[in-house]
Amino acid sequence: MWICSYILPNLGTCSGTRPTMNLLLLLSALGVVYSYAFYPLILRLFREGEPFVPSTPAAWPKASIIVTAHNEEHRIREKLENALAIDYPADQIEIIVASDCSTDQTDAIVESFGGNIRLVRADQHLGKEYAQLCAIREARGEILIFSDVATQIPTDAIQKMVSYFSDPRVGAVSSEDRFISDDGKVAGEGAYVKYEMWLRALESRRAGLVGLSGSFFACRKEICEGWDTQSPSDFNTALRTARAGLSAISCPDVLGYYKDIKDPNKEYQRKVRTVIRGITSISRHPDVLDIGEHGLFSFQVWSHKIMRWAVPWFMLLTSLFTLIGLGHSPLANLFALGQVIFYGIAFVGWKIPSARDHTLVRLIFFFVQVNLSIADACIQFARGKRMTVWTPSKR
Repeated sequence: MWICSYILPNLGTCSGTRPTMNLLLLLSALGVVYSYAFYPLILRLFREGEPFVPSTPAAWPKASIIVTAHNEEHRIREKLENALAIDYPADQIEIIVASDCSTDQTDAIVESFGGNIRLVRADQHLGKEYAQLCAIREARGEILIFSDVATQIPTDAIQKMVSYFSDPRVGAVSSEDRFISDDGKVAGEGAYVKYEMWLRALESRRAGLVGLSGSFFACRKEICEGWDTQSPSDFNTALRTARAGLSAISCPDVLGYYKDIKDPNKEYQRKVRTVIRGITSISRHPDVLDIGEHGLFSFQVWSHKIMRWAVPWFMLLTSLFTLIGLGHSPLANLFALGQVIFYGIAFVGWKIPSARDHTLVRLIFFFVQVNLSIADACIQFARGKRMTVWTPSKR
């Protein structure tokens, strides 16, 4: 400890150690931007596979839409009416509502529809994935389509989605996300959503997605064998697809519409929950990190997931090395100025919500908020927190 207490304060003052401090500062800054900037550039260096071209099958395969619900009496009717309006041969599609032991009128509303809408009620309240497993066991479809209650599906989306499975290389298909504003209009895509969809397109053309849109995706039924009820279904499906030697792809013409969460606190908690569940998945399936076994797919998991979860810690290291070198290194002085401006803008975005109407303020505030939630999630996970059961955020 006495060595650290001597070295850290003097790291930036000793002429011999200044290059070392500058190198550590640059490496920590590289860790911050790697997942967002350098990973996509590296990914582009890998050869693209043959494009996945959808084609209309001679006969549409049997498809099962699985909607998971827990106490959704205020939204389930609208969801089922949306599902019934889907353009797909009526004798080749079924709609299953997987009720996670709802205690309100959700089950009664589902049963009132009759027809090809079936209720499958979980025998225990064990979370979304367990309810999905109960529905998977009852599903008759070759293609299983998972959709959240809050997600609205265009009438032609299922045919578009299923047509991609005409390619035998495809194991799973993810929708792309679109937001609906309070007045019911499709809101403009945020910069983050545009970036994520662009990154998904890159991954689709290489080793496949490392995560699907959990609110709306499809897969072959055989991919669901060995369904992990402790891992989020979007990552679990991507992983099992890769293990099967197939590809999980993102399709820009298959859209899922849902309302954004307006309450910042609820959005923050949603992000924390998402990261905790993601880390849980990796901890339960560590082989996914073995590049020798899974090749490029593992590299994508490292770059897209692990390195992104490490960003808040790299941000902390960047600040630490900046403070150590402040006044002794021009590079550290430059970094200090940049961080004062950066975090100052984030602070303004936090204290003055209307300031987020400015694109730069909104992006910086969002970036800081996301990484605070990641750090929070990592700490909670380290303390033993796991999340398989929760109440979905109201949109």
